[in-house]
Amino acid sequence: MPVSYITHPSSPLLSSFSLSLSLPLSLSLCHLLSPLPLLDMSHSVTIMSPLLFFFYSAVFICSFMVAAPIFGYLGDRFNRKVILSCGIFFWSIVTLSSSFISKEYYWLFVLSRGLVGIGESSYSSISPTIIGDLFTNNSRTMMLSVFYLAIPLGSGLGYILGSSAKVAAGDWHWALRVSPVLGITAGTLILVFVPEPKRGSADQMVRIKTRTSWCCDMKALAKNRSYVFSSLASAAVSFATGAFGMWIPLYLVRAQVVQKTAEACTKEVCSSTDSLIFGAITCVTGLLGVVIGAATTRLCRQRTERADPLVCAVSMLGSAIFICLIFVVAKKSIVGAYVCIFIGETLLFLNWAITADILMFVVIPTRRATAVAFQSFTSHLLGDAGSPYLIGLISDALQQSYAKSALWRFLSLGYALMLCPFIIVLGGMFFLATALFFLDDREKLVFPTPKTPQREK
Repeated sequence: MPVSYITHPSSPLLSSFSLSLSLPLSLSLCHLLSPLPLLDMSHSVTIMSPLLFFFYSAVFICSFMVAAPIFGYLGDRFNRKVILSCGIFFWSIVTLSSSFISKEYYWLFVLSRGLVGIGESSYSSISPTIIGDLFTNNSRTMMLSVFYLAIPLGSGLGYILGSSAKVAAGDWHWALRVSPVLGITAGTLILVFVPEPKRGSADQMVRIKTRTSWCCDMKALAKNRSYVFSSLASAAVSFATGAFGMWIPLYLVRAQVVQKTAEACTKEVCSSTDSLIFGAITCVTGLLGVVIGAATTRLCRQRTERADPLVCAVSMLGSAIFICLIFVVAKKSIVGAYVCIFIGETLLFLNWAITADILMFVVIPTRRATAVAFQSFTSHLLGDAGSPYLIGLISDALQQSYAKSALWRFLSLGYALMLCPFIIVLGGMFFLATALFFLDDREKLVFPTPKTPQREK
């Protein structure tokens, strides 16, 4: 452990707090409040149709995907806290500026939502690597858990603060004027309290290679089987969460129409509490999943060194079972469907912090920012960048094949969403594959123990 951390034990904890609590809260605000400005600036409710809302989300995701590899490259070569702070300040400026865009320049507002992805990519690509260099083993698992705990917590608090600002001021623009203050505060906390640890400082027995070219880094990551399989598994999680966030609330509304507890809505945007309930469940299950995942992994490490990928695999396979049950019970019981959603999402979110910890175990410190960035890139590219649109296409194709009754609209969307459990099972298989190669890939990072010379007889 570095001497500075012994003499100043609060430094890593304060750094982790600065990275974990402030940033997700501020970065979640604008993304979660996006329907408010869209609905107001479009002059028409048709902008909130699922297809156009997917396009809006895709603008954000695509900008994130493009920027993440760039920040990964920079994060492995230059001062990370400066890059991170600059990304947060840029995000704050863009968010504040977007609150002054008039309705006549709606396209500029959508473009600004894309620029928000740049700030988020700097945060998600670099922050885990700083935590990885401040802590190791179980301490690192705990701090990564705190980091990922802040995402659902920040999402919930961001929604509450943004909504409160909108109600108090009577104008949704003020929601976008509160979040930049939080962003600037977070960036300042990073500059003041977060140290720039030497790469690999916490991993005393890990090989620290000299800086290599980007092509060399990519070749090494492509040959790292644990990294590749865990990245594919992460994409499976992203696929399911992206599709669920878009379509599950509508599926539950259609289920209530079939049960005749609600009337069919003929408008593009309907008043429903299902979206709010689903959002609250997602926040709570995110918190529970990260806590349970970290605790379970720490216990299982006492039994097996492959605990990290095995816990992820079992949780995903269990999640697939309960997500399948959603489509079985939704026709008869909405409460039963919510129970299955709660359990399924909790199991699905178990692997958030563990996946990041797996990466820290199998990737050398001088490549971790690039590895985190391309794992995020892969997760979005193969996951939530296209899954909502794919589910919508399948549902529409099934609806056109038969009579357009309320029952068939409900069933067709359910059949389309059934693709998600199969993808989740595939992700669980990828984690099992990760477990096969995990120890070998981890040992490649550790200095070989010198053999004690034997005395000649």
